[in-house]
Amino acid sequence: MYATWRKWLFRLDPETAHEWTIRSLQALQSVPAILTAVERRMCVKDDRLAVRCWNRVFPNPVGLAAGFDKHAGVYPALAAFGFGSIEVGTLTPRPQPGNPKPRLFRLPEDEAIINRMGFNNSGIEHAARSFVSLPRPAVPIGINLGKNKDIPNEQAANDYRIGLRTLYRYGDYFVINISSPNTQGLRDLQQVNALDRLLDKVMEEKRQLQQKTGEERPILLKVAPDMPLDMLSDMVRIGLQHRINGFIATNTTLAREELKNAHAGETGGLSGKPLRRKSTEFIRHIYRETEGSVPIIGVGGIFTGEDAYEKIRAGARLVQVYTGMIYRGPGIAREINQTLIRLLERDGLDSIESAVGVDV
Repeated sequence: MYATWRKWLFRLDPETAHEWTIRSLQALQSVPAILTAVERRMCVKDDRLAVRCWNRVFPNPVGLAAGFDKHAGVYPALAAFGFGSIEVGTLTPRPQPGNPKPRLFRLPEDEAIINRMGFNNSGIEHAARSFVSLPRPAVPIGINLGKNKDIPNEQAANDYRIGLRTLYRYGDYFVINISSPNTQGLRDLQQVNALDRLLDKVMEEKRQLQQKTGEERPILLKVAPDMPLDMLSDMVRIGLQHRINGFIATNTTLAREELKNAHAGETGGLSGKPLRRKSTEFIRHIYRETEGSVPIIGVGGIFTGEDAYEKIRAGARLVQVYTGMIYRGPGIAREINQTLIRLLERDGLDSIESAVGVDV
């Protein structure tokens, strides 16, 4: 069915298609009976898929990555399609329009997307109102935080602290996004000294909020794939020193290797199939560096259950999809989870957790 819909959607400008999809999801979640019917159809319920992480239970390891629900407005509908978690954002303290259009490009021959959106979002106050008004789905919700583009890096920590402070009660985990290639200079915050100063202030904010509320919210660091492994090792070391709660590997890439589509030369971050091997390499490296001591969320080029299983066996405790859903449709979580069960049975494993890191 989605193959038919995709032909129609792919005739539209990519951003127009995304906006149409968001409106459709808003309509869907406004009718609880339909939302429940979708959930019954799409969710794969099997205890072998459950992942216990940060004192929370993820019903399955397949989440939806940040970038789809940019404004935190349709996560109830998205959760009904069988995802084990939904990550919203990236959210910034003040609303911002993002970069000039066009800024989103499909590369069908490569099963990839290039985007230079630039953290377009309605801001954290708008998101907070959504969290109050929308029903809470029965899966963890992650909140991806960024800085406003006009804030210099020397003051970036304050933006992340404001986001954390404003939304702390609503997120099951938070992501510090310093790895997007679409905000000028943002990736400079991955340098050791800058990262050390940033995490010092962000984790201090977390400690204050934890003391005030009595509740702990995990803080994760999302890394870019466009760095040498020794720099990644330094990032992991700094993260562990500050007691970061996990890593997401990886964000989109600036690399353009062996692409076929005419849009290959567009600036921005590349996601999809071409990123699969690099992101798995980074997962494996982080798992080795941390000796499996902190959870890793693997993202990049996941289209099938085999893709997800590869990342899990490389050390990812959870995985996320984004571009895969654009090409495979909203049933992707269901398909991946069904395949994961078959792969566990094939390998004689009794749970998805027992597969984490077995290839490292």
